[in-house]
Amino acid sequence: MSTVTSSPLRDRLVQAGVELLEEEGLGNLTLRAITRRTGVSHGAPRRYFPTHNALLAAIAATGLEDLSARLQAAEGIPEEGLIDAALRYLGFAAERPGMFELLFRHDLLEGAGGNLRSRSLPLFQHFADLVAQARPSTPDPRDRAIALWTNIHGLATLRATRALDLLGTTNLTPLVQQIVRSHLR
Repeated sequence: MSTVTSSPLRDRLVQAGVELLEEEGLGNLTLRAITRRTGVSHGAPRRYFPTHNALLAAIAATGLEDLSARLQAAEGIPEEGLIDAALRYLGFAAERPGMFELLFRHDLLEGAGGNLRSRSLPLFQHFADLVAQARPSTPDPRDRAIALWTNIHGLATLRATRALDLLGTTNLTPLVQQIVRSHLR
């Protein structure tokens, strides 16, 4: 299988998909909507994407790059760095809920190309490294990082779907601090 290089049309298709995802959500991110936005025929994307899911994977890759940059920019000593990374993760979920949803739709993206899993594993490893630095005596920081990430991911999902709005929860910093510190005990 050959690797597809970037082209102006390929880039336009991906960008149109990103825009539609942000504006209308994953449920409306159809091949027809993407081609209509880019002004090309329904069959044009097949030159670059053998399936609709392959196009979704390319769209997701742009979100993964954004999320990765945000998490890598987290600052502070390990515990504070974890809190900052968690808040950045929550910010991504709130600001880009459609992309957040797409990134975790493994049923759509698995096997669709773009090596998304291998590209997302370093994000988790960064998180696990911060846990190990914060608690060097932890026998398996990976297990602790998984527990912490699932807790933060649940909160991010609630934020992305605006479920937290019903609770009147606007300042998540104290809650995130509590979550991180409880997982580091």
